Amino acid sequence: MPINRLVSHLRWHPFPVLFAAALLASTAPAFAASDTTTDANRLDSAATGPVRLGPAQPRSSASSDESVRDSVIDDGVQRPVISAKAAAPSEFEAYASEMAGVPIQRLGSDLMLPTRGIAAIEANRQVPPDYIVGLGDEIQLTIWGSVDADLRLTVDRAGRIVIPRVGPVVVAGVRHADLNELLTRRVGQVFKNFQLSATLGRLRSIRFYVTGFVERPGAYSVSSLATVMTGLVQAGGPAKAGSFRNIELRRNGQTVGRFDLYDLLVRGEKRGDMSLQADDVLYVGPIGPQVALIGSVNRPAIVELKGNETVNDAIGYVGGLSTVADIRRVAVERLSERNDRRVVELALPQDGSQRMNNGDIVRAFNSVAAALPQAKQYKRIRVEGEVGRPGDYVLPPTSTLVDAVQAAGGLTAQAYLFGTDLSRESVRKVQEAQYDRALRDLETDFTRNASTQRVSNAEDAAAVVQKQAGTTRLIERLRAVRPTGRVVLDLTNSSREVPTLMVEDGDRLYIPARPNTVGVFGSVFNGGSYLLKPGNSLEDIVKLAGGPTRGADTASMFVLRANGSVVSARQSSSGWLSGNSLSTLAALPGDTVFVPEELNKTTFMQEAKDWTQILYQFGIGAAALKTIKN
Repeated sequence: MPINRLVSHLRWHPFPVLFAAALLASTAPAFAASDTTTDANRLDSAATGPVRLGPAQPRSSASSDESVRDSVIDDGVQRPVISAKAAAPSEFEAYASEMAGVPIQRLGSDLMLPTRGIAAIEANRQVPPDYIVGLGDEIQLTIWGSVDADLRLTVDRAGRIVIPRVGPVVVAGVRHADLNELLTRRVGQVFKNFQLSATLGRLRSIRFYVTGFVERPGAYSVSSLATVMTGLVQAGGPAKAGSFRNIELRRNGQTVGRFDLYDLLVRGEKRGDMSLQADDVLYVGPIGPQVALIGSVNRPAIVELKGNETVNDAIGYVGGLSTVADIRRVAVERLSERNDRRVVELALPQDGSQRMNNGDIVRAFNSVAAALPQAKQYKRIRVEGEVGRPGDYVLPPTSTLVDAVQAAGGLTAQAYLFGTDLSRESVRKVQEAQYDRALRDLETDFTRNASTQRVSNAEDAAAVVQKQAGTTRLIERLRAVRPTGRVVLDLTNSSREVPTLMVEDGDRLYIPARPNTVGVFGSVFNGGSYLLKPGNSLEDIVKLAGGPTRGADTASMFVLRANGSVVSARQSSSGWLSGNSLSTLAALPGDTVFVPEELNKTTFMQEAKDWTQILYQFGIGAAALKTIKN
């Protein structure tokens, strides 16, 4: 409504002239932003219906007082905060990481990651009851009953809001929880039979300063709901040389609060997280003594000490020792004793009250990483096959294979002890190491022979290349075969009891049923498994497979017994057809006979060619000698 129209209308209205003067003098946005801000000229003190004081003013999206974004004020210009890159670790962090073998950071460093829009988040959270109303805050006032009002009133520089027909009310310095009572008492001086609700809308912004050892010191503009924690995060948190435990809030030259971030990180307490006010100074002091906790702790980290804190306090900051840690002792490396004995061992809990020094490194030990002596280990083994109750069992430290079979219910009638397979993890690891070493030596020998071999023509060169390709394929196939860790037991075909061998943790004992076949494979006419008859020899079994082929190397034939042992024809001085002891050896159930192929074979044409070359060279030599003699 135009000012002249309002003045002329007020001339005939029973409002006090003082209210009109106050209304015109007030420049609160709730009344000056629109001609429809108030319809007070239509009010009458004798009206029987609700009195309409004025509609709510819509918020302007272009207002300079809108929610403050995450920004920094630099030279009077508000600029957005740019997330900084992660700083390089300090010297102590690098040293602790080297000792631990994994990256070690300060406790709480991950809490101080730069956050965009944190000020806007603070501005939108619920206003606490103890919030103090100040200049620039917006109050949303709703009145209903005998009077009807829906107003947005901004606290002016005098700390007041102006309510139509009520007048100015000083609200600056009032707690949010007391705002309703204050306004109800003031409006009640003019109206009766009404209800009132006053809440805070758009909040003012404040400027504060962050100084000391922080990542980005300077002046910041935040919501009036911001706290010490908000200010720290917005400034990037303490720097590498800044303290997490010595943070001061200074107001008007006086320290009004101290904040220890460990209270929040470790205990979940926010006692020192006070609300910020305009022109407050947040000072981060220099870092205090530091110690590193590594090894079997729940959260390896570098912690900052305060006062006379002990080993137990430092361990508590990282969540204590882990589940598998040795709770009886820890090792402490004291940098203060670097010229003498640097590492000492502390017994827990009696030495846990010792005071920590700057630069100490506490290492907690893993109680399950080191193997116990065999005489103290309870053995977890698996028994399978022809026993009464196959399954997993835990045996006392001094148990043997006999005890394992008895624990599994004993042997069945079909048990074939000669074929017992005992797989042991410790043996498998040794076998793998030795097997890999043998393959490396074999590959080295093949490479050396190929590099020193001479060729005289293209045919020989092609043969060398083909041989190298075959060698490469052979090495790859050999690498694909891995040892099983089987232990060859001292058993015979007539054994009725397993040997009294001490068991180890993780052993697997498999007792098969008695087989009735023998396998024949390799360079035979029809490889396969053949039924074993009483009195059959290995020669009889090989004959069932058609006997060796022309290209077979019978001098290298071998048989793999069911117990894992090997018997080879090369253990005898004679061949396969001339009294070879292997040919007359009795075949046993579960045997596997292998007849290899002869590797260095030559054809008749190759041999004829070689002999022709020899005779030719011999003839030339004889002719030369005869010429010299004549």
